[in-house]
Amino acid sequence: MFCCLYTNTKIKNYSGTTSQELQKAKEEDKEEEKPTSLTKEDIKAKIDDYNSKVTENGMKLSSDGTYTGFIKVHLKLRRPVTVDSGDGKSPGPGSSSDSSDNRTSFYLPRDAVKQLHISSTTTVGEVIQGLLKKFMVQDNPRKFALYRLTRRDNLFQKLPLSECPLCLRLLAGPDLESLSFVLKENETGEVEWHAFSVPELQNFLIILEKEEKERMRQVELRYAAYREKLLLALGQVESKPG
Repeated sequence: MFCCLYTNTKIKNYSGTTSQELQKAKEEDKEEEKPTSLTKEDIKAKIDDYNSKVTENGMKLSSDGTYTGFIKVHLKLRRPVTVDSGDGKSPGPGSSSDSSDNRTSFYLPRDAVKQLHISSTTTVGEVIQGLLKKFMVQDNPRKFALYRLTRRDNLFQKLPLSECPLCLRLLAGPDLESLSFVLKENETGEVEWHAFSVPELQNFLIILEKEEKERMRQVELRYAAYREKLLLALGQVESKPG
């Protein structure tokens, strides 16, 4: 197998359809099915087609059937991450440092984009670890997940750790509207608090307290403005004769 693929299984309901409609639906399903592996010749043809559509950062095929190329990953993290500050200096606004171990928690820039050079055998798990290393993030990689985004439909789909992103990039082509990669928090339904260290949890409390105060200030301002409008309207009504 030269290429690992992520096959998206769809469950369809054919009840209430005519025989002609059923046959047409089955033919469409066959067209949607993708092979689980590609031959070396198939990969070469797809790489040639891919490279014909880009002016730089094309893919290169090796003699063993593997290939290398570039992917771009968009960062959409809602929670702060922990980095090793080294000299103890704060990386910027919205940060909270812990002087005991020179670690700092702060928010990464929203919608930041990182380009990675990987091979066709590089897995999602390795991509996540590589991204964290580039940003010097000390958090457990299990806290994060890589998602595929179809921008036309704005649909996010979590990728398994064993998936190979470069293969998905090759199959989708270079068009980012067809496929983009996004790093987000690993949304398992519940926050795995046991995966955080004590300094991280303490930093979260500090940041949450700041956010709470700011949210309360915004609510107070909104209701103060609403109260002022009500008093103005009441004064206008009372001033009318009769």
